[in-house]
Amino acid sequence: MGETPFSLVYGAEALIPVEIRDPSTRFTQASKEYNDKEMRINLDLLEGKREAILIRMTAQKQVMERYYNQKARLRYFKIGDFVLKNVFQSTKAANAGKLSLT
Repeated sequence: MGETPFSLVYGAEALIPVEIRDPSTRFTQASKEYNDKEMRINLDLLEGKREAILIRMTAQKQVMERYYNQKARLRYFKIGDFVLKNVFQSTKAANAGKLSLT
C-alpha cells in the first residue's frame, strides 16, 4: 500500500535503534519544536492517508474478485447425480467407500 503499519497507526515513521545509536542526518537534524510541528501536521494528514489506502484496498479486492469470478466454473448438482466424496477413517461405516450410495 506504500505505507508501513507503524506510520498508519502513529502517523510517523519509526526510528530503528541503529539510527539512535549511530545518528543519521534525520535524527541529528530533529529538534523538539520541529518534531512537535511535524507530528501535528502528520496527524492531520493521517486520516486522509487511511482513507486513500482503504480505497486502494477495496479496489484491489474488487480486481481479485473479478479475476476469481472469471476463472470459477459453477457446478450445480441434482438429486441422483454421482459425486466423489471424502471418506475419513474416523467416520467410515461398514461398506462405505468414496463411491457408495450414502
